[in-house]
Amino acid sequence: MLSDEIFLSKLNPEDYKLVMRLRHQVGELMGNYQLLAEGDKVMVCVSGGKDSYTMLDMMLYAQKKAPFHFDIIAVNLDQKQPDYPEEILPAYLKELGVDYKIIERDTYSIVKEHVPEGKTMCSLCSRMRRGTLYGVATELGITKLALGHHKDDILETFFLNMLFAGKLEAMPPKYKTDNGEHIVIRPLSFCREKDIERYSVLRKFPIIPCNLCGSQPNMQRKVIKKMLQDWDALHPNRSEIIFTSLQNVHPSHLMDKNLHDFIHLKDVINT
Repeated sequence: MLSDEIFLSKLNPEDYKLVMRLRHQVGELMGNYQLLAEGDKVMVCVSGGKDSYTMLDMMLYAQKKAPFHFDIIAVNLDQKQPDYPEEILPAYLKELGVDYKIIERDTYSIVKEHVPEGKTMCSLCSRMRRGTLYGVATELGITKLALGHHKDDILETFFLNMLFAGKLEAMPPKYKTDNGEHIVIRPLSFCREKDIERYSVLRKFPIIPCNLCGSQPNMQRKVIKKMLQDWDALHPNRSEIIFTSLQNVHPSHLMDKNLHDFIHLKDVINT
């Protein structure tokens, strides 16, 4: 594994800027939302994809630079998908020298059994995965769970919820689970997928392809992703503007009476 100094020295100027941009974005997010604190034990959920590898890399860098101490443990959930190369992640994490734990649960068979042919598996699969990871977090005394969702995931989720569920909801960079037992963080919330993809190539991560949800046709998320890509092609920076709007919300100019007291507004008397 290359040291950080050697890795950076081998980059061309554009790639060097990309690495610095990702690190700055993660650092800015951590500061703005106070993702971490002294003494945290952070469970970094690693799937073997470009996003989670990049997140782990950024968290390890943050661990070196942070003005306080926090621990990291990388956790992978082996869902027993067919032909899953289970040796790749342990070998990589050992080489990296990071504390890690591999959890084996045959959620794949359960998902295949309960989801009809042609239907998307994401909802059930993600619920089972989250439930397993939350249980492991409790066992390990974890204070923060880190997930690898990035800016594009957040935008896609926002439009999925608005267009198909009738609600304005996305993915916050930090939240408490419904049962109040865990705090989940998303360190890559300010990072674009295209930058993460390029970074994963530079780092030569041993990518493990997903042959369950990622390969399903006609997923609405793919439709939304294509919509956003088309918008960006016609109007550069549109996704960035939309993302900024998620941080610039005015409840009084929406219609949710639970967020703003429309009922008791006092009449304005002209004098």
